[in-house]
Amino acid sequence: MKAKLYGVGIGPGDPELLTLKALRVIKESDVIALPGSDPKDTVAYEIVKRAYPGLDEKELLAVDMPMTKDTEKLEQSHSEGASRICACLKSGRQVAFLTLGDPTVYSTYLYVHKKVISSGYDAEIISGITSFCAVAARLNMGLVEKAEPLHVMPASYQISDALKLPGTKVLMKAGKKMKQVKEELKELNASAVMIENCGMPDEKIYRTADEIPENAGYYSLIIVKESV
Repeated sequence: MKAKLYGVGIGPGDPELLTLKALRVIKESDVIALPGSDPKDTVAYEIVKRAYPGLDEKELLAVDMPMTKDTEKLEQSHSEGASRICACLKSGRQVAFLTLGDPTVYSTYLYVHKKVISSGYDAEIISGITSFCAVAARLNMGLVEKAEPLHVMPASYQISDALKLPGTKVLMKAGKKMKQVKEELKELNASAVMIENCGMPDEKIYRTADEIPENAGYYSLIIVKESV
């Protein structure tokens, strides 16, 4: 039986939100792939290590995923990562690729997943708790009720029109655009809350658009509700 790649969603940050299935697959895998140049210097490693101390006994594989929109650089990193994973699979070693939240939601893992499958190997996605569900739970609030729609979008792109949509808006990965996002929220007088590093030791909560810092970290998520 050929070895398989598993894209494992490890949740948003709290190690207790790691699913039983995710933990089982990690324990059963020979190689643990982590997104970054140094496996032990990644958020994914820190989260899983707190739930599974035996992680260091595994072979750790660094898969560098640069924070860029340069299509050539991204294609190169995805191809190199897929090639390194395929080499592990070819030798019969099962690989678990750890990714925050859920692998199907704005995850760079998906690009590697497709390339590994196109190379003739098996790959399976293990769902994880999404960051926006965890943030809503942490804030003790619902995301949507009755017939309300839910819109999930990457805030690093144009969001002006999206913010005018009805229902609840989830803004992910604002990154360097946080200043612009904050200004647009204030102009619309939007009801917005944000959590930075949800479920992690350095978690911070901001309950209004005014409170949101312009230099907020990468793992920041904003929930925008329609004004009542």
